[in-house]
Amino acid sequence: MTEQLERQIIRLNAMDRFNIVTSSLDGKLKRMKPKFAGSLALPNGSYSGERVYARVEFEDKLQARQIKEAVAEFCEENPKYGDILTQKIENKRSARETRVYFGVNPGCRLTADDYLGVMADLGFTEAQAQNLYEPLISTSRAIAKKRDEERSVLIE
Repeated sequence: MTEQLERQIIRLNAMDRFNIVTSSLDGKLKRMKPKFAGSLALPNGSYSGERVYARVEFEDKLQARQIKEAVAEFCEENPKYGDILTQKIENKRSARETRVYFGVNPGCRLTADDYLGVMADLGFTEAQAQNLYEPLISTSRAIAKKRDEERSVLIE
């Protein structure tokens, strides 16, 4: 039982380290895309080329501030129901979170097999996993040097 639990926590750590790398890249891409897309000079707001297309569309979206203002207005107009609505909103905001905290003990490291097992779980072939392992692990180590924190995952 103890050995099986150890293996499961090792896998959780390996998953998290891959997630740190991919979410870091994801964050960079999410910040880059709007700036890049905004810099496109689309004639008449659209482009249709041989291989690609793009267009600009405008749509009205509700903003959180506007929703808050609408709730406040409702509460003024309907104080009895406004109190009920406000209480329901507060109950949803104060929901309990359950997290699992995890890490690798000082002086210990995850092995290549630990990471390759997670990559297999993600659907990579053995050859693909071998090819991706070094770049992912070197990026993971570079990011880890900047972070010195216990990791957690929200489970509820």
